[in-house]
Amino acid sequence: MDTDPTRERILDAAEELFYARGIQGVGMDVIRDASGVTLRRLYQFFPSKGDLVEAYLARRDARWLDSLVAHVETSADTPEERIPAVFDWLESWFARPDYRGCAFVNSFGELGGTSPQVAAAARRHKEAFHAYLRGLATSAGATEDVGAQIALLAEGAMTTAAISGTPSASRQAKQAARLLLTLDTHRTRTPTGARTAG
Repeated sequence: MDTDPTRERILDAAEELFYARGIQGVGMDVIRDASGVTLRRLYQFFPSKGDLVEAYLARRDARWLDSLVAHVETSADTPEERIPAVFDWLESWFARPDYRGCAFVNSFGELGGTSPQVAAAARRHKEAFHAYLRGLATSAGATEDVGAQIALLAEGAMTTAAISGTPSASRQAKQAARLLLTLDTHRTRTPTGARTAG
């Protein structure tokens, strides 16, 4: 993976600006100024704005998911605690002053209809996040369907927090996720506590 410091500086500037102002609202000249590189140097790394947008989304995807997984792994001691830990991490993200919602939803809203690359990046990110939640659900003794439902709670919390400007949606979604897990794990156990067949 290319970790050239100049490239990373460009991506740092692009990420901050694209997330805060939107992709279409930020020109390459603005990123040039914010990153402190020449326009020629910027285009050496990213021959088009589309290339820069793709790189921004790919790096954000990896960093976002890595941060979430690291939090869950270090803060949850049992499988049952992992999904609630996801919502704790979301709450801390929602509380940040620069929170503007999901960068992938925002990017898809701006460019998903005209850029297959942006649409594909958004889908990959959501598929990976939802697959992670489904895995946490099954590890906790629930079904994949419940994991998919919990993913929808998380998605709704992201949007609600962005619009409302408060992190409280994460706590409400966390309560609903706990309820889904409890109902499903109880439903699929026999009175003796053994899992039912099938």
